[in-house]
Formats: sequence, C-alpha cells, structure tokens
Amino acid sequence: MSERILIIDDDVDTLKLVGLMLERQGYEIVVASDGEQGLSKSASERPDLILLDVMMPDLDGYEVARRLRADPQLTHIPIIMFTAKSMVDDKVKGFEVGVDDYLTKPTHPAELTAHIKAVLARVTQTQPVPTEKGKVIGFLGVRGGMGTSTLALNIGVALHQTGQAVIIAEITPGRGSMALELGFDDSRGLSTLLSRQAKDIHLRSVEASLESHRSGVRLLLSSHSPAEMDLQESLDRMVPILGNLGSLATVVLLDLGSAAPSRLKPLLDLCDVIVLVMEPIFPSTSFGTAMIEELVKRGIDRKKLNLALITRMRTGVQIPWRKIEAQMGIEFVGALPPAADMAHQASQSKRPLIVVQAGSVVSDQIRKMAEEIAKNAHLALAKSHP
Repeated sequence: MSERILIIDDDVDTLKLVGLMLERQGYEIVVASDGEQGLSKSASERPDLILLDVMMPDLDGYEVARRLRADPQLTHIPIIMFTAKSMVDDKVKGFEVGVDDYLTKPTHPAELTAHIKAVLARVTQTQPVPTEKGKVIGFLGVRGGMGTSTLALNIGVALHQTGQAVIIAEITPGRGSMALELGFDDSRGLSTLLSRQAKDIHLRSVEASLESHRSGVRLLLSSHSPAEMDLQESLDRMVPILGNLGSLATVVLLDLGSAAPSRLKPLLDLCDVIVLVMEPIFPSTSFGTAMIEELVKRGIDRKKLNLALITRMRTGVQIPWRKIEAQMGIEFVGALPPAADMAHQASQSKRPLIVVQAGSVVSDQIRKMAEEIAKNAHLALAKSHP
C-alpha cells in the first residue's frame, strides 16, 4: 500500500504541481487549501506524512503544527514544513513547534522526494508507541532523598530486562545526578521542556528531550546546576510532559527526590504506585510515618504506597523491616544491603549497579524488588535476561 501524503497549501499551483509529481512517485495525495481544512483532513484521512506551508491566510503553518502536535490522535504524523521563508529564525520556530524537516521553496523534485523518503524511513525505524498509556511509578525520598535516584535507575533497568519499554524521568531540576553517574554531557532535557510554553509541549518535543542509555532505558535528565532549581516552580508543566511520556513507554519511573508532597500532588495523583525510599534507622522511621500521614491527608490512596529500604552502612541500630512495615502500615517491597564499593564501581564505569554487578546479592535484591513493584502496578513481566 502506497503512503498517503497530505499537502496543506493555499497556493493552487503548488498543490497541483507537487501533488502531480508525488503521484508519479507512487504516493497517494490528499490536498487542503487552508489550515482549518488541513486539520480536518488530517483527522479524517490520517496521512502518513504532511507537507505544510507556513504562510496561509487563516491559520499559519506554525499554528497548524502546534494543533497537530497537541492532538493525541494526530501527534505522531511526521511534518515537513514546505515554505518560501528561509530565515534561520523561521526554521528554528518550525522545529520548536514540532516539525520533522524543513524545505525552502522552490526545491528540486529529487530533493523533495529524498526528504520525504528520509522522514518516512525515520518514522518506521522509531520504537512503536504503546497502544495504552504506560504505568507510572514514583520514587519519593522520605529524608534527603539519599538513594532514591539509584533505586529508580536500577529498578528501571531491571524492568527493561523483563521486556518493558522503560523511561526514567528525574523530576529534580537543579539537583539531577543521573547524567553525572551515567556519563551524559547534556542533562538539560527536563529544563528545556519546563522552559517551554504549555502549547509547545507535545509528543515530538518530549521524545526529542530523551537520552538513550546502552542499558536499554531512556532518560529524561535533570541538570545539577543550582541556577535551574527555580524550575521547581514550573513542575505544573510536568503533567502534560508525563502524559506524553506515558505514550512512549510501557512504564515510566519518576525520580521525585524529596520534594514536598504539596508541590508533587498533581504527579502523585497520576502514579499507579508510589515507592517511599528510606533508611531503616531512627529518626528516618519517624519522618516516614509523617510523610505517609501527609500523603493520605492530601488524598493519596494508601494502597498505592510501597516501602523500600536502603541501608547505606553496616550498623547495629537498624530496625527490622517487619517492624517498620507494621509501623508504617504500607506494603514492604524490599531492601538493599550496604553496597558502597559496588556503587562506586558502577559510578566509575558509568553504568547502573545492576549491570556492573549482574550476579551479586544486591542485583538479585533489585530484581526481586522490581518484581514486587511491577506486581503492585499490574505490569506483566517476561523472564529477566541480565
């Protein structure tokens, strides 16, 4: 079956000439002479690609692109902006609203065909979008957030090893650590999105902000620059970002650090499971109890809350996990033993601990914890293959 291309342009000559040329190349052509008609035909015809003019009388091409990217049913359609405007700022604006490629009129037919083939090839090579929204698992540090990022990262890799498409998002602007731990030079994915206007947050812009790690997971990274801590005030924009992340993976893990529940409430409401991360020592247990009371008071279902323990050092003052579970009144999903040397080795090699120490006791505990969390989130896991 030939690919269907929708041409949106108010110039009748362009519609005829380009349409005829592409039909000779074997493409099925649909045309629209203005922006509103283009949006309508995008919805009814579901083209494989859209050729979009910028300068149109009713809705310009930028606004058409914004509306396409904001529509969950149409946001996946690739767009080539095809226009006489050749200034760099015009091109940048086109990419900011989510177009995939940019061509300047007039263009040679061979160049147009080459760009169309390249964009269509990229689309077919990208990861398939899940038909249902992915599950969301939040990791919330009870006191200081120590170990929360490490646990979220390693649980994410463990879930990927069982067949899940995993995205891990650091919701800690100005305090991110995963880029440093994993050797990424650019950690501005989250800050770039939070700096956008809400209308410019769409599937393509979110996907473009992700980094791929060799372990198989994708990451939305936070910068460790203190200057970006002010973006904590923009976390309300995480709701549309999270909605798009859920369309790109079967499970999205949120590293929430130790931010206040009041600030995180919109995100916590969207979580299928919330894992509270704490040390099994006093006074962490008291902080944990207070955190649970605050979350429940703010309308978070206690059944969504899970407890994970991280022991950072060997000590005789640890409180038995069964006692902590009984005190907290939430389900215990596992505990990690002290692993300072292993964690250092993982950091030096820029790989997650579960990959560096695949056969260790610590890695086994991570996998067991991932299985418990997945069960509570109703995720179906394949057999792990570390």
